[in-house]
Amino acid sequence: MGYALLAGLAAIVILVSTALFVGAGGRRPAPDAAAPRDGNSAAPASSGTWVGTWSASPAAAEANAPDGLPDASLRNVVHTSVGGSAARVQFSNLFGTRPLTITHATLALAAEPSSPAAAPGSMRRLTFGNRTEVTVPVGGSVTSDAVRLNVPAAADLLVTLYSPAGAGAVTHHPAARQTSYLARGDRAADTAGTAYTEQTTYWRYVTAVDVWTNEAEGAVVVLGDSITDGITSSLGANHRWTDVLADRLRTERGAPRYSVLNQGISGNRVLVDAAPTDPNNGPSGLNRLERDVLSRTGAKVLVVELGINDILKRPHQTDPGKIVAGLQELTRRAHQRGLRVVGATLMPFGGHRKHTPQLEAVRQQVNERIRRGDVFDAVVDFDAALRDPARPERLRAAYDSGDHLHPSDSGFRAMAQALDLDLLKGASPAVL
Repeated sequence: MGYALLAGLAAIVILVSTALFVGAGGRRPAPDAAAPRDGNSAAPASSGTWVGTWSASPAAAEANAPDGLPDASLRNVVHTSVGGSAARVQFSNLFGTRPLTITHATLALAAEPSSPAAAPGSMRRLTFGNRTEVTVPVGGSVTSDAVRLNVPAAADLLVTLYSPAGAGAVTHHPAARQTSYLARGDRAADTAGTAYTEQTTYWRYVTAVDVWTNEAEGAVVVLGDSITDGITSSLGANHRWTDVLADRLRTERGAPRYSVLNQGISGNRVLVDAAPTDPNNGPSGLNRLERDVLSRTGAKVLVVELGINDILKRPHQTDPGKIVAGLQELTRRAHQRGLRVVGATLMPFGGHRKHTPQLEAVRQQVNERIRRGDVFDAVVDFDAALRDPARPERLRAAYDSGDHLHPSDSGFRAMAQALDLDLLKGASPAVL
């Protein structure tokens, strides 16, 4: 109900703005001199800054679409962390085998949460260098021009692209925990959503949405695995721990004014790239740091939740020193770009089918080093927050999704509550 009211109010503002624009003879106000223009006449007019409001790491090529999705409109549903007065969208063809030609792309506010229908008056056509068509090279990405749109915080956006021809393997993020949609033919501008009869739990091609905003001064970027990806969170509910963190940053007094960008990839490790048998696990944290963290718009703080897969996935990394060294390297490289780094202890996985006393000892030794304070600038102790006091090698039952590795919705909330927001402030580097 509140979401529908929010969407309705946003639509009214858009319609009134349009009427004023037409009444003024069709001339847009001049862009603010401080706003980045990128050659785009639709640059925002109000003061503010560009900040990422949503992002997802391109994880792999979609196995069931090796030849692409020709003559299809892909409507991705994404959830904002902060709002703004304009937006721009990044598309990736990282895993494509042929250039991706996008002939029609749009951005709109969803009429309801997870709905393929657009809120009235919110549909915007995206351009690229003031052209309506763009070709994304193999392995590359493009960012659209800015469009004026009143983007609310904690709202669902519809990012739609149409490509007449397949570009080979589809670059996607498989563990979206969000329903998105597909329609046949060019339906990118459709507002009703009725043509979007096919559903998916993937995000395809879209990797980031930035907003021009005065609600945030920068972004917290979370580099993580399936726990950050929220693989066991409720579908379409935005109950990942990063979503709860974004809620806290928006609502709690004294909280730093940051958006939250989730760069989790299920199965991801610090040290080792995905094996051919697990292609969706993505490149290692070290290898994707530049792409997924340092290049994110407005990045100010890096939160690292990685390392458990290095221990439990084959080949098992049983030398805690190597995992710690990898985490320290992440911190060093983030410091070189001026980011503060908050690191998480590795959470319990006792009871999981891959748990052994030897691997448990490795986890404990990594956590000892993290708590000592020579790995990160600050530490959030997820292990202490979620472990069972009676059996500390296990998750507390209320926080366990049932697989003894991934948290439940309650567990994800406990993670977000465990992070002292003051840890996100400051810039004192750890002594590594």
